[in-house]
Amino acid sequence: MDLYEYQARDLFEKYEVPVLAGIIADTPEEAKAAAEKIGGLVVVKAQVKTGGRGKAGGVKVAKTPDDAYEAAKAILGLDIKGHVVKRVMVAAGASIEKEFYFSVLLDRANRSYLSLASVEGGMEIEELAVERPEALARVEVDPIVGIDQAKALEIAKAANFDDELAPKVADVFVKLFNVYKGEDATLVEVNPLILSSDGDIIALDGKVTLDENAEFRHASHALLEDKAAADPLEAKAKENDLNYVKLDGQVGIIGNGAGLVMSTLDVVAYAGENHGGVKPANFLDIGGGASAEVMAAGLDVILGDPQVKSVFVNVFGGITACDAVAKGIVGALAELGSTASKPLVVRLDGNRVEEGRKILQDANHPLVTLAATMDEGADKAAELANA
Repeated sequence: MDLYEYQARDLFEKYEVPVLAGIIADTPEEAKAAAEKIGGLVVVKAQVKTGGRGKAGGVKVAKTPDDAYEAAKAILGLDIKGHVVKRVMVAAGASIEKEFYFSVLLDRANRSYLSLASVEGGMEIEELAVERPEALARVEVDPIVGIDQAKALEIAKAANFDDELAPKVADVFVKLFNVYKGEDATLVEVNPLILSSDGDIIALDGKVTLDENAEFRHASHALLEDKAAADPLEAKAKENDLNYVKLDGQVGIIGNGAGLVMSTLDVVAYAGENHGGVKPANFLDIGGGASAEVMAAGLDVILGDPQVKSVFVNVFGGITACDAVAKGIVGALAELGSTASKPLVVRLDGNRVEEGRKILQDANHPLVTLAATMDEGADKAAELANA
């Protein structure tokens, strides 16, 4: 789960990372009141989960509360890379001497953590990594040890901080890692981390991504979720503990096991080239269980997508046998009743496959078509979607 900047700022403050005062506002009037409370020069910043806010006009300096009102009025409702601004943060202004960059993230390829740091911050880090890779230090972090003071100094030196600045930024690096570890994050990034004219190191911006697999350890993380912005189908799937990701195609996909579902997406996309270019509409893994309740929940989510024109159920019977899967499909269709109105193509294979196919044949549901192979099923589902 990606956090908004104001949420990252609040987490930083919790872990004693130096930040500036910041107040959220949903209206120009609230922005003016926030500027009055903070006092002095403020910055009005769009709260959207994407980069490039400044270039898009989503960050404006305000010298007075009236200026903050006008800035918020201009920013609220702004479309930034497909994200409509519904909230701003009014933050205290800073006198910037220098800008730096720091992040710690999960390095899946090396099964470790990785710290990125540079004495050149403020710009797009992707551009810096390509144009001047030598200016970006990459330091592996042992997940067991983490970033202590010694490791933080090593990162600072690798990033070319001088002897005076290295100890200052190292202290902040340690606190930022505490955020990363304490909140079970997969990314903590600050760009820019600044040296103020008063000699203070301050996190002026923040990006945090939390690991949803660790939600059971953090009840408070549920409060950080922007449910209003969440896709309603993904929200419904989450409520039913389904592994679902919405895509842009027309063929709904249900399978058991992430590998099988990924393969099914590829096969459907390939088959769709011969049927008007239809594509998969989703990723939905029902896991090892395929009871009527689980299948009904999955079909309810997929059939609720107006883009879906057909559904391909591709299941390999293992621990859950194919006859149990077939009973689940029949039970799900009975449970959904008239809300199930789109054709289903079902391919079963594996444990007790003949028994499973017989159950579906005997049920003789008008929406269900049996397929002998995955390729045949994908082709038929694509054909039905195109029709």
